[in-house]
Amino acid sequence: GIASYFKTPLQVALGGGSGAGDSSSIIKGGGTDISRINGNARRGDIEADQKRINLQALKDELAKLDAEKIRMLRMRIENAMETNAKLKAFRSQVRIDITRDGLRIQIVDDKNRPMFNSGSAIVNDYMRDILREIGSTLNEVDNRITLSGHTDAAPYAGGERGYSNWELSADRANASRRELVAGGMDERKIVRVIGLASSSLLNRDDALDPTNRRISIIVLTAEALERLDRGTDLQASDADSVRDAVGITSSQASPEPNVSPANTTVRKE
Repeated sequence: GIASYFKTPLQVALGGGSGAGDSSSIIKGGGTDISRINGNARRGDIEADQKRINLQALKDELAKLDAEKIRMLRMRIENAMETNAKLKAFRSQVRIDITRDGLRIQIVDDKNRPMFNSGSAIVNDYMRDILREIGSTLNEVDNRITLSGHTDAAPYAGGERGYSNWELSADRANASRRELVAGGMDERKIVRVIGLASSSLLNRDDALDPTNRRISIIVLTAEALERLDRGTDLQASDADSVRDAVGITSSQASPEPNVSPANTTVRKE
């Protein structure tokens, strides 16, 4: 019974293991009658109450603890952005909200202060400071992390056949990952790094809006990580609930990017 418990403790707790039928003793043949040879041959004289583990209640309790941890992390990051003089100047470019998947941190571009130069995946200095500060704070929790890179809809001159926004967004996400790690975050916390190009625009009314160029970091809840492990994608898109956070209503969001030949920008090769 002891051996079975340590091999598969949850299975024994739920369904019983070898010797579990003799509730008065964990040893085969034990109980008040020491003449018995096999523990399962006869019930013990004293029946122990069997406790049922309510897995759903356990999950709910863990979800509450996870939510509180996420809420405290948000407060720490926001506090760091307010108290650090170097970072406070860039506070308007950091958008933080809580979704079903966890804490989402969006670092968006500014027309006069880009995170990366056009067509480049080299992190600019101020962006490096933000990422390293966030990386240091993220290491205070054991939640896993996903990163996604996003671009606006400005195409490369060579189109999608060569190096395109898909590669650029992935390279920028990976460059951001390196800065988070350089800031002190354990690299094993990362579970996914992807590039989404302009497939999930923040401002669908203006596909060239600088805010469409962004890095999205999601600190996953245990439930979201479980879904990801099962091969199910995350619930909230990287854009939808952030539109609410920045005041872009669904009525303002058009179903297709509004890019006409007259206002199309082409990236350098």
